[in-house]
Amino acid sequence: MEETREDLKSILPYLPLIHRSLSLFWPPKALESLKALALGPDLSRVDSGEVLFDAILDLRESVGLAGDPLAWRAAEGYALFFDELISRMNSRVWFGEVIPALANLLLRLPSLLEAHYHDSDGNVGEGKSGLRIMYQQEPGIVFLNQELIAALLACAFFCLFPASTRGENYLPTINFDYLFASLHPNFKQNQEQKIKCLTHYFERISLSMPTGFVSFERKVIPFEQSSFSISYPEAVLWRKSTVPLCPFKAFSSGLIEDQKYDALEVDFANEYLGGGALHRGCVQNPPTAMKSKSVRLLVALSIPWMV
Repeated sequence: MEETREDLKSILPYLPLIHRSLSLFWPPKALESLKALALGPDLSRVDSGEVLFDAILDLRESVGLAGDPLAWRAAEGYALFFDELISRMNSRVWFGEVIPALANLLLRLPSLLEAHYHDSDGNVGEGKSGLRIMYQQEPGIVFLNQELIAALLACAFFCLFPASTRGENYLPTINFDYLFASLHPNFKQNQEQKIKCLTHYFERISLSMPTGFVSFERKVIPFEQSSFSISYPEAVLWRKSTVPLCPFKAFSSGLIEDQKYDALEVDFANEYLGGGALHRGCVQNPPTAMKSKSVRLLVALSIPWMV
């Protein structure tokens, strides 16, 4: 993998991996911890939500994130969910099958990313469809296969993404610590259901990994265009615009995916795509995002503030 890839360079500070000698690696201690988790609870001793969170802390320390604190009460949230809110049978499945499967998936993350960047150049040109930071008013497209998406979501579950510098590029939350922390102290049913949605996804991929692709494209309407250059409007232009909307019809019932004709979905809920899906949000944006976890992950990881 080329040392000078700009797309990889832009995203590396937000990944828990090491880039050396044209390859991606897990730090040695993280590699050993993941191998232990992959062997199951008899060897890893991870058989409860409380112990799982301890394993998460160990993993974070092994990738250099010990000084980057997690959300307050995240530990209680992981313990509450896996030790009390799900059945004993489901808990045994999680620690006996799902956690080892996710650990094995994370062990493949470096090779999945290397293959992604190698293959992405054949989509729309070198450096134009790989995972990368896309800045405000920057059009572009990203292609990811679903196994890589699953591995990145597993990173989020184990809270392995560096978070301290995400705000510099207006990147929203991606680790699951705030989501689990929101179960405490004022437990709400909608938070439990959001987590169940995600854990069900992990259960499904541990049984059968999907093989398709997901693309996310940002299109920016140009303000002016000439034979020499294209200029794009600043966000303030859209905020102050007084141009009337085109004629449209609004329906008070039904789902957008059930419409018989072409339709656009308008989202007014949040300045970030996905909104507060990984916090306490539960209005239009977060539920929509939870239905489409792959897109939510892609947006959270690589696309800054969308306004």
